[in-house]
Amino acid sequence: MATLTPATAKKRGMSRAALYRATRNGKLERIARGIYLPADATAADWDWIEAATRRPESTICLTSALALHDLTDEIPATLDIAIHRGARIPAGSSAITWHHFDKATFDLGREQIAIPGTDQTIGLYSAERSIADAFRLRSAMGYELPRDALKEWLRRGGKPGRLVDLTTRLPRAKTPLLTALDALS
Repeated sequence: MATLTPATAKKRGMSRAALYRATRNGKLERIARGIYLPADATAADWDWIEAATRRPESTICLTSALALHDLTDEIPATLDIAIHRGARIPAGSSAITWHHFDKATFDLGREQIAIPGTDQTIGLYSAERSIADAFRLRSAMGYELPRDALKEWLRRGGKPGRLVDLTTRLPRAKTPLLTALDALS
């Protein structure tokens, strides 16, 4: 199932008026400003679809990524999405918190996952990258979240060497992580 925007509808030979008419007739459903899905589409996470449609480099990060990796019990109030530093934050009213990450380190620990119920994909940071980012941004996220995520990751058999290697390439992450590893061992 593909999302439709006015631009993609035009490429498929559908006028903007036909797009809006299909929405009024119930053939399409508006999931966000300028983003439409077929009305009979299977259930999907609309925030993921909106993020991936608005910014192709969208990557689930921070608390949202830790929750997807089952490394925290916190339920994020909004979907945390990383985009390149300097990119414009898309307009929208959905529950997405946009974060700017440096282009030089943006792809570290990044993988693509399928958005369930669609033919789209979205980026997701690995468990190691998510823990490193939580330590790096601990003043904004809280000090307990990265520590608890690290503790759970280690309990599951995570390899500290891989995590330390990753943190050497990210600013402000290595020292607090080494301190936490030392305290936990």
